[in-house]
Amino acid sequence: MADDPTLFRALVYIGSVLGVAGVLVFVSWILGQKHSEKVTGEPYESGIAPTGSPRVPFNIDFYLVGLLFVIFDLEAAFLFAWAVSARKLGWQGYGAVLVFVVILVVGLIYEWRQGALDFGPKPRLRAPGVVSTTPSARVFGAEDGAASPGVGRA
Repeated sequence: MADDPTLFRALVYIGSVLGVAGVLVFVSWILGQKHSEKVTGEPYESGIAPTGSPRVPFNIDFYLVGLLFVIFDLEAAFLFAWAVSARKLGWQGYGAVLVFVVILVVGLIYEWRQGALDFGPKPRLRAPGVVSTTPSARVFGAEDGAASPGVGRA
């Protein structure tokens, strides 16, 4: 194992990567700007005076879009890797990727049914028997005192 040239090459590579990274950090520290303002040390501000509270309400839909993107982006990465070696894997590989895709499609349908992909305004729930004057209620004839569709019916 001591005579293995692959191990020696890997150690030289790791050492040179760490050396280059160390040199870059050192040169940046030497040549970089030095700030001593009061707000420089505050988090997330980078020397700019903070304005307002950092506790701003943020719509959860943005996080959900990011999470769904990561999931289905990884799916594409796995499918590309499978496509490269599809001929070598044969029918067994095809079956495995088919199961993978079916599981992801079932997950997508579940997310769709749960409303995770509905990013429009949320519909307001009305109490039974309440007459609405919205345009959709006028289409169904609820403005003349008739019950809305599905309300009060068994």
